[in-house]
Amino acid sequence: MTGDAGAGDTAPRHRRPGRRLLLVVAVLLLLGGGTAVAVGLLGQVADPPLPSAAGRPVSSAASSSPPPMTPAAPPATSAPAALPVAVSIPAIDVHSTLLALSSNPDGTLQVPQPGPDYDSAAWFDGSPRPGDPGPAVIEGHVDSARNGPSVFYSLGALEPGDRVEVTRADDTTVAFEVYDVRVVPKDDFPTLEVYGNTDGPELRLITCGGPFDRSAGHYEDNVVVFARPAT
Repeated sequence: MTGDAGAGDTAPRHRRPGRRLLLVVAVLLLLGGGTAVAVGLLGQVADPPLPSAAGRPVSSAASSSPPPMTPAAPPATSAPAALPVAVSIPAIDVHSTLLALSSNPDGTLQVPQPGPDYDSAAWFDGSPRPGDPGPAVIEGHVDSARNGPSVFYSLGALEPGDRVEVTRADDTTVAFEVYDVRVVPKDDFPTLEVYGNTDGPELRLITCGGPFDRSAGHYEDNVVVFARPAT
């Protein structure tokens, strides 16, 4: 993430490098001084209705005198999940409050700034709320030159089957289970897999990883954790 710097020579170790879509490429996700391509997220999308003729749904049988049309009731929608306020990842001893960060005017994703919130994880409020359909996105710094390891320093050590729990403002908790962990080059970020629509709720955890480029001042890779609701 922006402002990350290698803590001496102790770069984070990563044990394991590693639907449908409707996306508009719009946001650059800054993690560790480098850029990972992200997207403007447009919520989950239902299948479009069948084409209609003269304002009527296409019928499977011809009729010279079609019956009057009754407007269909809009589909029922459930209330969105409560806002996320904390994240816990027991396997790597992470317990953090969650900031809610948006995007900057230039389209880049806001990140925790130096100060008391620097080592907190952050939910990107342009992504679904954890527990709602789609990939909720939580980011965190990997380290800093001043303070060493940060909240997601050990993110790459997660393995399939590990749990991630997100606490929400209504005191409910939604649990996710890791199913993939990848270390990906920032210049070949898997945008569609990370931000694309999913059939149900999912979670993405993102930080920096790989070698630290001292001349550029950032890590060369991203660590991306993929998780789905725990069973």
